Amino acid sequence: MLDDVPRVALIEAQVSLSPWSQAIFRDCLQAGYQCWVYRQVNVNAYLVLSCAAREAHLLNIAVQPEWQASGLGGRILDFAIELARQEDVGRMFLEVRPSNHRAQKLYRSRGFSLLHRRKAYYGPPHQEDAMVFSLDL
Repeated sequence: MLDDVPRVALIEAQVSLSPWSQAIFRDCLQAGYQCWVYRQVNVNAYLVLSCAAREAHLLNIAVQPEWQASGLGGRILDFAIELARQEDVGRMFLEVRPSNHRAQKLYRSRGFSLLHRRKAYYGPPHQEDAMVFSLDL
């Protein structure tokens, strides 16, 4: 996946208000997080998942704009949930911006529920709270 980092960071810059840098994605790989890409010809989607202490945290998930609304996001999320189950975790967490209604709808469709809000979680340049969702596995 290291060779995919530039393409992943490009997608991230297209879809995120506060995008992760290539260095952050490389750090995730070095930390041993589950880092996966979906590709047809190029990378079209990715996810970063951390599993520890019987909990999973979906750190990042994105689909390139041209592939959004194709069902790919749901398939990638289902894959992340299955990865977490294989790690024998009891619960999965993620954060999402209140303004990201499409993602919230997807997460709820898979059984995630709102746990709480984190004030000012997302930083500059687009400060926003985070909605923390969880799913019992």
